[in-house]
Amino acid sequence: MIRRTVFFSGQVQGVGFRYTARHIATRHRVGGYVRNLADGRVEAVAEGDEAEVQRFIDAVNEEMSGCVRDVQCNDSPATGEFTRFEIRF
Repeated sequence: MIRRTVFFSGQVQGVGFRYTARHIATRHRVGGYVRNLADGRVEAVAEGDEAEVQRFIDAVNEEMSGCVRDVQCNDSPATGEFTRFEIRF
C-alpha cells in the first residue's frame, strides 16, 4: 500500500478536473482526495495498492490530457486514513 501525492498543472481549474478525478476513482480501489490549490494547480492524494493507484493516476491523465501540462508525484507510506475518494474545498 502506498500514498501518492500528485500535483497537476496546466489549465486544470475550472474545467471539471476534480469531479472527473472523483468519478474515475469510483472505478479504482483507491481512497483519498482531490482539491484545487491557490497557485492554480490541482493536488490529488491517492492511497491503495501501488498498481491500482498508478492505474487511477494514468486514467486521470488520459481523461484530462488536454488540460494537463505537467505532473509531479511524491510517494510515501499509506496512512490508511481514507475510506473513500472525495473532493476537498
